[in-house]
Amino acid sequence: MSGLAAETRGTGPHAGQRLVIAGAPLERARLALVMLHGRGGAPEDMIGLAHHLALPDLAILAPQAAERSWWPDSFLAPLEANEPGLTSGLSVVSSLLEDLAGQGVDATRVALVGFSQGACLALEAAARLARPFHAVAALSGGLVGTGEAGGAPRADLYGRPAKTFDYAGRLADVPVLIGCHEQDPHIPLARVHESAGILRDMGAGVETHVIPGAGHGIVEHEAAWLRAQLNTKG
Repeated sequence: MSGLAAETRGTGPHAGQRLVIAGAPLERARLALVMLHGRGGAPEDMIGLAHHLALPDLAILAPQAAERSWWPDSFLAPLEANEPGLTSGLSVVSSLLEDLAGQGVDATRVALVGFSQGACLALEAAARLARPFHAVAALSGGLVGTGEAGGAPRADLYGRPAKTFDYAGRLADVPVLIGCHEQDPHIPLARVHESAGILRDMGAGVETHVIPGAGHGIVEHEAAWLRAQLNTKG
């Protein structure tokens, strides 16, 4: 794929990592799919999901996190506990969007997709960067937040205190999916619903898919939503 190096840009530990590029050549692609893997995962995990969508006219870009993790602690932890990983991960996404724009692919032709820790990074990048994305899909994730709200640890946040969510931009009419199992060991439903409300307040068209039972994984219903959104002209 011309014009993009197979290495991430940005700052901190996630810069200079692998950038796996697959799918249609960027100059002929209808959309670009930026895919963020989960903790312990790899870009190839997300490439496999993209192939499952069976949309051959998409360019696929999947960055690798340093040591296979975007940050060390839970996304519910105080922000300081996850630095410099969080800021570095956000810089990788921002730099990739800049590179795509330089190749003539603006945000309206970019979909952000992540699983688990990558889903949290995708949502946080969407909220902080506030671009008119084609779509955003967080498969088992929630917003990380911008600060500490204080107060006692909360049972519905798995024993973590609340966060603040101060985002300046808008996501007017951006389709957003937040999917999560009803009993996910890593992603509390309280944060899923809070994230959905915040993103709706930013103007996004948010759907939440709560999957019955316990689990932490991607289900076909989520893939179907993503496939449908990627088939729209926007």
